[in-house]
Amino acid sequence: MTFIKKTAISGAISASLLFVTSAHSVNIGTFDNTSVTIGGYVKMDAIASSYSDGALGAGNLGRDFYIPSLTPVGGTEENTTFDMHARQSRFNIGTESIIDDHTLKTFLEFDFLATPNGNERVTNSYSPRMRHAYISYDNWLFGQTWSTFQNTGALPETADFIGNTDFGIFIRQTQIRYTLGNFQFSMENPESTITPNGGGTRIVTDDNELPDFVARYNLKSGDLNLVTALLARQLTYNDGAAIDSSTSSYGLSISGKLMLGADDIRFGINTGSGMGRYIGINVANGAVIDANGELEAIDSTAYYLAYRHIWNNKWRSNLTYSSISIDNDTALTGTAVTENTYSVRANLFYAVSKSFIVGGEYAHATRELESGSDGDMDRLQFTAKLAF
Repeated sequence: MTFIKKTAISGAISASLLFVTSAHSVNIGTFDNTSVTIGGYVKMDAIASSYSDGALGAGNLGRDFYIPSLTPVGGTEENTTFDMHARQSRFNIGTESIIDDHTLKTFLEFDFLATPNGNERVTNSYSPRMRHAYISYDNWLFGQTWSTFQNTGALPETADFIGNTDFGIFIRQTQIRYTLGNFQFSMENPESTITPNGGGTRIVTDDNELPDFVARYNLKSGDLNLVTALLARQLTYNDGAAIDSSTSSYGLSISGKLMLGADDIRFGINTGSGMGRYIGINVANGAVIDANGELEAIDSTAYYLAYRHIWNNKWRSNLTYSSISIDNDTALTGTAVTENTYSVRANLFYAVSKSFIVGGEYAHATRELESGSDGDMDRLQFTAKLAF
């Protein structure tokens, strides 16, 4: 999401409220003092992927967009796949009303990515999924949208769905948010992901007693936009038998964009203990179970840097590097867990018109396990997108 952001959420972050809207949305009319808009885009992706250590099977989400934890490691041979899909295409509807000098808004958006239904054998039909569904009333927001911990304004422009995924805080969830000037405070839906003692299949617990808490400050100074966000939450697991444990988790995120004339540099660093699902699309879990059945938070640090160059009013390109390192206690997690991942990508986009963009991108990604085994992915992606 990426150059997608320029239509799906461009201009969506303000000092007073995050309101996801489309830069190309169309006002279809005003009804009973309520303005209604529709927007979205149609996007086609053609993706050729080469894996050094095995393959991703049919229907694997990692073939639609880059997911760090899915880069194959330890396979017996190199494998190449080619896929085409239009599943990122999306549509949204928003409303805005003025009630006694108060502003009331709603936003509802769907796409077709990461849904379980559909196949590539005959019709390539896919079910829609809810992305955003929220109400905002002046400085209050109620519903599902981007986590307050995430800075969408610093996302790089890529053909890939996310682009800086190793680093990325990329999460949508239901929340209650209040904005006060440049400050934002939220209570958000909790969830814990746990590694069993000695390693093994991820445990998703849903045992939390408290919401996740986020505090954020948005700074704009000249050509610099900077966001600092703090995350505090509880990781909890109760198996109804021998394990009933909780531990605290925290995260710090600093990210932003610096304009250099028409060009820009986008950057960020995330670090913390137990961030788990908040970072790298859950490339590491939030905590691991020790020998006494207690939870121990897993530390991680990630960063990224991207440069966008505007060649002229038709052509632009981007270079992005993203990385995460995870501090696993291998005596508890085993050595089959991910130690680090990184990806680098370069692209070139051509604006056929203001709303119609085509482009290509090359990406290289590496994933290394605590055992020392690693695997690479090389990917070429062509994309065409028309926003409305």
